[in-house]
Amino acid sequence: MAACVVVATGITGVAFATEGGASVYPEGAETIMPGKYPGPGGTLLLEFTDFFDANELAGPTGRALVPGFHLRVGAVAGKVVHNWGVHVLGGTLVSAGALPWLDVHLNAPFGGMNKQGFGNGDVETAVLYRKGAVSAWYGFELYPPGFAYRKGDLVNIGQHNIATAPSGAITYMPDHGRTELSSKIQYITNYNDSATNYRSGSEFLCEYDGMRNVTKRLAIGGNGYYYKQMTDDQQGGLSIGNRARNFAFGPEIRYHFDRYALILKWEKDFLTENRPVGNSLWFQFGMPLGQPHKD
Repeated sequence: MAACVVVATGITGVAFATEGGASVYPEGAETIMPGKYPGPGGTLLLEFTDFFDANELAGPTGRALVPGFHLRVGAVAGKVVHNWGVHVLGGTLVSAGALPWLDVHLNAPFGGMNKQGFGNGDVETAVLYRKGAVSAWYGFELYPPGFAYRKGDLVNIGQHNIATAPSGAITYMPDHGRTELSSKIQYITNYNDSATNYRSGSEFLCEYDGMRNVTKRLAIGGNGYYYKQMTDDQQGGLSIGNRARNFAFGPEIRYHFDRYALILKWEKDFLTENRPVGNSLWFQFGMPLGQPHKD
């Protein structure tokens, strides 16, 4: 969820990738069954809780830039997904919406600050396909500006710009569902921040996981993501570079009850450039609402 946090750096002369070294989307959130949306008429409720801890701020070569840098983030987000049962392009129409709430605490040699508020929301439209062991969708996501933004603050929650992303996900569950292989991919285009005249570069993100059931209800595996900024940041229309990169990996556990599932997962950052370097501990919850009707 550090992706939802903007750390102001103008007073230090430190250059981040994307404005404040952040993104409109919390990388690593949707690794488990991202392609498995509900069938026609179905609704899915998802909840994400994340604790992110970073004690290092990586520069363009991956080395720490700011001694004594400490960033702590607690976040809770809800997401609702609904399948309208409307047939489009051979699949069914799906809509989704999500909104995170964050509590951020930063300590660094240049100062400290604590802030709470809503980050960037996510509004999604997609077309879902389901066949056998495969469930997949492709669509378009819109990220509005964050709510808790104040120019000049050391910490802001959410990016103060609109962003859009073509996106898609696939979940493959062979062997009667005992194995899961999943991935979600996005290409995020950021637009100009009117308050600062800053435009963050475009971002590529691939989230992934692989799991195997060890009992009928319990599955274990690994998850993570690969993030790379594909274009330079711009300030006042001029390119200033500052491209970011990150790779994260860690273990995950999923337990299914009769009507809902609980997930515990951990992700550690590797190969990081121009961003905070840390660890994320996630608790997640998923539950269908109502009963989908037959196709």
